[in-house]
Amino acid sequence: MRRYALWLPLAAFVLLFVVVASGLFRPADRTVRSALVGKPLPEFILPGIVPGKPGLSSAIFRKGEPRLLNVFASWCIPCIAEAPQLMRLKALGIPIEGVAIRDTAPALGAFIRRNGDPYTRIGDDSRSAVQLAIGSSGVPESFVIDGDGRIVLQHVGDIRADDVDKIAAAVRDAR
Repeated sequence: MRRYALWLPLAAFVLLFVVVASGLFRPADRTVRSALVGKPLPEFILPGIVPGKPGLSSAIFRKGEPRLLNVFASWCIPCIAEAPQLMRLKALGIPIEGVAIRDTAPALGAFIRRNGDPYTRIGDDSRSAVQLAIGSSGVPESFVIDGDGRIVLQHVGDIRADDVDKIAAAVRDAR
């Protein structure tokens, strides 16, 4: 019996090593999904932040035309990376509305001049109230909203080139 007790610490170490290694090779999915997918967009009204471009309200999403709602910020590095894909979606005829998170008009104006402007409207969500209300956990994040104002798809993170066709199809299918 004593002979086996000597091997017990080694067995415990090996077991601990296996548990830690499996967590490293298969990390948990920590993506926060919105509980509002399949539900109506919450009511909101956001003032404009870019001169010459209107603000945004939830009412625009209930006018019969599906749209992409993009939550972004000028200070967000992945938002810069997704800008060309948003311009591609715009070129495909996808209406894109923006919610600017904790931003300033000068910074946002410079961001749009550098990276292009795919947005029909941009609302100023200076306190992240709308972002939190729709279940967005960060920037960038995009939502496909059908013509009745219901969230049909959430895309967490920046839109990459291989996501464009899927998102465009989701907007077209949301009619």
